[in-house]
Amino acid sequence: MNKNSNVAEKIKELATDVYKKILKRKQPKLTAPVRSLSNVKFDPKKGFFELLSGKKERTLTASTVKTFAQTLKMMGLSKKLVETDDIATKREAYYVSKNWGDAGFTEQPESDTVMDDVEAMMGINREQLGFIPEEKGGDIAGKLIVIDKDPDSGKEIKIDCTKMGTGAYSIPSSVEHLKFQTSAKFILAIETAGMYQRLVKHAYWKKSNCILISMGGVPTRACRRFIRRLSDDKKLPVYVFTDGDPYGWLNIYRTFKVGSGNAAHLNEFFCVPKAKFIGITPQDILDYKLPTHPLKEVDIKRIKDGIKNDPFVQAHKEWQRALNLSLKLKKRAEQQALAQHGLNYVITKYLPDKLKSNKTWLP
Repeated sequence: MNKNSNVAEKIKELATDVYKKILKRKQPKLTAPVRSLSNVKFDPKKGFFELLSGKKERTLTASTVKTFAQTLKMMGLSKKLVETDDIATKREAYYVSKNWGDAGFTEQPESDTVMDDVEAMMGINREQLGFIPEEKGGDIAGKLIVIDKDPDSGKEIKIDCTKMGTGAYSIPSSVEHLKFQTSAKFILAIETAGMYQRLVKHAYWKKSNCILISMGGVPTRACRRFIRRLSDDKKLPVYVFTDGDPYGWLNIYRTFKVGSGNAAHLNEFFCVPKAKFIGITPQDILDYKLPTHPLKEVDIKRIKDGIKNDPFVQAHKEWQRALNLSLKLKKRAEQQALAQHGLNYVITKYLPDKLKSNKTWLP
């Protein structure tokens, strides 16, 4: 039985159980794990957020009839997608619901939440359920050959990321079938498209024998999974280069490395536990005399919340010290702030310095 058949069968089993309970005049229930930081634990040896035992039940009652119906309809849409080997973006799934009568969604965040619930309930990632994100995975340049398949013939296609001209190879929404060839020494994952473009423009990947990957903010799951697979397959270290602000540290990097509370049921597959942070730290602001912006109230709140409630921060004294220094400085700095010392200072000085001295990295 192929993966698609397994998914369809699992959906059918859940739906059949609901149907049988209704016939017996019993209240059907759908159970999913609670997806939040309060329901995860962090084991540094494993390197990702794991779910605890917290569950939420959706029981069919007069007040829950709509969300219950929406959940079943979403499962039905997924079953159709996997059986026909089709896909739907999250936005398309929202619009399909407009045909569901009273079970249709008013706003997309409602449909996204139900989709995430179905994913968590079944313990299967949404790409396997036929749902893909709207945004693309990420751009790649450097010493990497990606081995993909021709969708018509099934034959292997070799894509050389050194031969993209001024463009880039874009990570597809599904990456499980890809294979890799590379002689690179490491992967450098970069937050901003602007910084990525600078490094590509000056062929930084040639100078340092690496693979450059643009994350474009919080990286998509496809991007994280691609990097995880590439890193594991080719035994490559992964370095992450973000802005020096709470969003870069606690949203982008933390999610990249250990996952999130919201997707804790899948973090094992969609995070890169071996990643190291070589981006802008609070200490860099001092050491490199970087121009800064003041921390906003939301930044201060995010840092304090991270120190108090984030299991990842609590497991790493280095991050606690860095975040406390940030609070003391009350400053944040962007990657582009390095340009004050020269547009290519990041290539000639900053990144070489960082790569030489792992004492400046954060775990």
